[in-house]
Amino acid sequence: MTTPTDKTGQHTGFTAAERAAMKERAAELKAEGRKGARKADDLEALLAKVAEMPDAERVMAERVHAIVTRVAPQLDPKTWYGMPAWARDGKVVCFFKPGSKFGARYSNLGFNDPAHLDDGDMWPTEYALLRIGADETARIEELVARAAG
Repeated sequence: MTTPTDKTGQHTGFTAAERAAMKERAAELKAEGRKGARKADDLEALLAKVAEMPDAERVMAERVHAIVTRVAPQLDPKTWYGMPAWARDGKVVCFFKPGSKFGARYSNLGFNDPAHLDDGDMWPTEYALLRIGADETARIEELVARAAG
């Protein structure tokens, strides 16, 4: 992801991908405000976003969704800035950021403040994912269980 700059190298604004993500978030907030919105709608939106992903990312997102659903069924599926996410009391605990969304070379599993993964004065809030094998599955299970706890 490259940030738009002028001839002097000064930041000139958001990238097209960042603007698109903000528009998706605005639409999500509008949908949340509508009466009659259901958790089933949020799950459907998450699954639709996963289905749109390139194959390798889709497989990882499906694995993450299965892990979160199994390990932390109390978290609610939803989308957040157009990405699959899982929330508690409306606040996103964790999310899957596909690399293709922002032109990155890898996808990320991220955690927000409600996750409480604090570990001293410094800790990671996102983990790069190239694939999800047995070791990665175990680590994701542990992180999600702690985050949802």
